Amino acid sequence: MLRFFERLVDPYVSYSETNVPPTKLWPFMMNYAQPFKKVFWYTGIMSVVVAVVEIWLISYMGRVVDILQGDPAQVWAIYGGEFILVALFILFIRPVLQFIDVALLNNTILPNFGTLIRWRAHKHVLRQSVGWFENDFAGRIANRIMQTPPAAGEAVFQVFDAITFSLAYVIGSTILLAQADPRLAVPLVIWLGLYGALVLWTVRRVGPASQASSNARSLVTGRVVDAYTNIHSVKMFSHGPQELDYARDAIEEARVTFQAEMRIFTMMDVVLVMLNGLLIIGVVGGAIWLWMQGEASVGVVAASTALALRLNAMTGWIMWALTSFFRQLGVVKEGMETIAQPITLVDDVDAKRLDLRNGLIEMDRLTHHYGRQTGGLDSVSLRIEPGQKIGLIGRSGAGKSTLVKLLLRFYDADGGRILIDGQDIAKVTQDSLRAQIGMVQQDSSLMHRSVRDNIAYGRPEASEEEIVAAAKKAEAHEFILGLADAEGREGYDAQVGERGVKLSGGQRQRITLARVILKDAPILLLDEATSALDSEVEAAIQETLYGMMAGKSVIAIAHRLSTIAQMDRILVLDRGKIVEDGSHDALLKKGGLYSEFWARQSGGFLNAEDV
Repeated sequence: MLRFFERLVDPYVSYSETNVPPTKLWPFMMNYAQPFKKVFWYTGIMSVVVAVVEIWLISYMGRVVDILQGDPAQVWAIYGGEFILVALFILFIRPVLQFIDVALLNNTILPNFGTLIRWRAHKHVLRQSVGWFENDFAGRIANRIMQTPPAAGEAVFQVFDAITFSLAYVIGSTILLAQADPRLAVPLVIWLGLYGALVLWTVRRVGPASQASSNARSLVTGRVVDAYTNIHSVKMFSHGPQELDYARDAIEEARVTFQAEMRIFTMMDVVLVMLNGLLIIGVVGGAIWLWMQGEASVGVVAASTALALRLNAMTGWIMWALTSFFRQLGVVKEGMETIAQPITLVDDVDAKRLDLRNGLIEMDRLTHHYGRQTGGLDSVSLRIEPGQKIGLIGRSGAGKSTLVKLLLRFYDADGGRILIDGQDIAKVTQDSLRAQIGMVQQDSSLMHRSVRDNIAYGRPEASEEEIVAAAKKAEAHEFILGLADAEGREGYDAQVGERGVKLSGGQRQRITLARVILKDAPILLLDEATSALDSEVEAAIQETLYGMMAGKSVIAIAHRLSTIAQMDRILVLDRGKIVEDGSHDALLKKGGLYSEFWARQSGGFLNAEDV
């Protein structure tokens, strides 16, 4: 039975993606709520039905009190059938109504609404550019992805579990009292106005306070995760106390903002108790006074008393539900700062898949400065023939990494364009572009998954034999067989830890190489591909690398000039421009920057001042 409710909405249902999600709270919530429209209507109706049943029960108890004022011998004879029907309703029908109401909330809305938001939010964030991620804490982004969905689900839950129910209950209570005697509704209406003023005072303050508190918690998460992610540096520099101080500032801010939020609730609780006292005195006292005047029955007094006490018990819950509702909206609003950010690096409307035939790469007056006046590339024009091997060198900040990032379209160029086989990469789909490019980076971080999964990331459909063959070519197979993790998994099944921390730098680099070998893309980018390897392994890997390069267009960034001396051409970048272009021998004869770098090398490296 519960599975029926659990399957009423598919949180992974297909939807029309947008690059610019709504930035206002209610349009944002309504956008995610589209698959739940019918369910929300059903749930709202059931909340009202349950509230009406509760009010009817109180009213009926008043009727029972009045009935019992008669002759006991006659009561059963006259009202026995009615009592049986009411008993059957209470025993069977009421639980069914309650079950439907609760199942819609607990089994349809709560699990699926949060899942839908988390799924779509994660999908949206994954489409953001590399530059977008570089401008924020990974921990803070993850925190917002994790805390926004349950907050949104809780807000929706409160709408139907408390707000809709309480509105129906208060309206029904007013009607019930007015039917008994219009004067009994007066204190309830007065109390309702004062209660509404308290609610308004509270929610106006809770929303901003909750958002500030949520922001502070996200900052704590960002700083803590930053320390954990870079734990090697923290330990290496003995900066544990500094990291504690850095985190303490954020933790203290979280405490202060939470204190401010809690002050609002304390004031609310005190005033609420006073208002509830007025409600009880007004309604119960009024009913007793009417009874003393002979204008109300004992049943009316009993029903009025039960109703006032029930409202007294409910008001704290209703107020908490309302404030929780606005608190959760504050959390959602804070999460929107990440989830609702537009996708700025997008595929062209008419983008087609890259049709790579030969691998000719052309850069035409390529310019990119990361939004600054200097740095990056400045009007670079370059032609790389199909199958040509290019070495790329230059001082740190000369523009080497920028050129590679633009070729991968991690950023859109400020000016100029890049063509591959005559196709502007800004006019083809990003996925099809990157599918044709293999890259080995100096920072060879891995996924916190098995060795097999990390290698297969290059080509997920690859067979076990192809994965092992790639590992052997990367000189990784032997050490992989000797791996074991804390859970007892061995070899290719062993987990490598977050970013591959359980492996040495050389082991990580070889698994990264295996991944790129398996991908076998026609364009190859190497960024210090052997920098983490010892001399013996590097010598073996060099043969593999040259084998990988066969028939591919290659751009290799290197500070160890001996690794690129055999390239077809070597480009020297300086201050965002290509200042030298030629073979190793030709550049040495020229006596320019390349010759100077070569002369300065000690053990094959550029001096620190040059890198």
